[in-house]
Amino acid sequence: MTGPLKQLKILDFSTLLPGPYATMLLADMGADVIRIESPDRSDMLKETPPKFKDCSYAHYTINRNKRSLALDLKENQAKEVIFKLIQDYDILVEQFRPGVMKKLGLDFEALSKINPKLIYCSITGYGQTGDLKNRAGHDINFLALSGLASYSGKKESGPSLSATQIADLAGGSHHAVMSILAADISRRSTGVGQHLDISIRDAAFSLNTMFGAAALATGDDPQPEDQILNGGSYYDYYETNDARYMSVGALEPKFAKIFFDTIGHPEWLTKAFQPNEQKKLKIAIAKIIKAQSFQHWNDLFKKVDACVEPVLSITEAAELSPFKERDMILEIELDEKNKVKQIGSALKFSENRRDFFIGKKLGEDSLEILQKLEYSESQIKEIIRGS
Repeated sequence: MTGPLKQLKILDFSTLLPGPYATMLLADMGADVIRIESPDRSDMLKETPPKFKDCSYAHYTINRNKRSLALDLKENQAKEVIFKLIQDYDILVEQFRPGVMKKLGLDFEALSKINPKLIYCSITGYGQTGDLKNRAGHDINFLALSGLASYSGKKESGPSLSATQIADLAGGSHHAVMSILAADISRRSTGVGQHLDISIRDAAFSLNTMFGAAALATGDDPQPEDQILNGGSYYDYYETNDARYMSVGALEPKFAKIFFDTIGHPEWLTKAFQPNEQKKLKIAIAKIIKAQSFQHWNDLFKKVDACVEPVLSITEAAELSPFKERDMILEIELDEKNKVKQIGSALKFSENRRDFFIGKKLGEDSLEILQKLEYSESQIKEIIRGS
């Protein structure tokens, strides 16, 4: 079966993470995505170890369900290919700095003249306008400039790095997908496309949610370990005696009661909701958890519903039966002899499903795509040679 977005056709000019992850989500939902790749500038994601057969496992996953067309965009023939494709592939995702696509003659103004229905999504660090629009940046910089890093981490050690790229993914990728789908809905009634300006820094700033709302209203900025969810309460991670960790999220009274009963200190429930008791309470909880092993607490809390769970590694999490039952672990064929395990799609539809294929090699689909555009054999050879 095909996914719910089977009617969408997308050209993806992006590299690294925000754009490719966004188009992976769209492709997982059935969109027909052609990735336009430079023949002489390899995507860094492909080279990020560990690798299998000269390509990273990350590339195999993040570029799954997409076809690859190798084109040198500085060549006139390559631009002509794009001009042909854009008549049918009427959604475009690009991640260059502002002005780059214009220099190539592939900006929104130029391409929308060919197809007025074009939805053109630009993902950049700081947006298409403003003083920082041409500034380079990575996830850590967007988190820093959005305010999120200022109250993450510990008072003693300062901001902490996250295990995943929060700004790139929750900011850039997810906001791009939402904007594309919203623009497509609008286009169905208006018949007109539009330019989507996704700033990863802007999107990260919007993730401040309730703490940001309070800061803007009162002028008081949140600090590390002074809010209920950032270490300012007993909601936290606690180390066991074998250097593993348990997560304690038992905030609501009913869960808090079960938690304190389970660790043998029901009398601490009254302290759970007193702000001035939190530091001493955390020290006391830490001492109790540290007295027993990871397995001890894991076994104990499996029996109750207290919002207390073990901190697992990725491979441990992958072994959990719910992930397997919910198709969150995929085995996708790489070639006749090999399969690669991947994290599956979290987007579930009762009526629309699709098969998955692995991220393609550079230009693997060039011949097929150019043939469908009705280029002659000699023209195809020239285009491929130029690329």
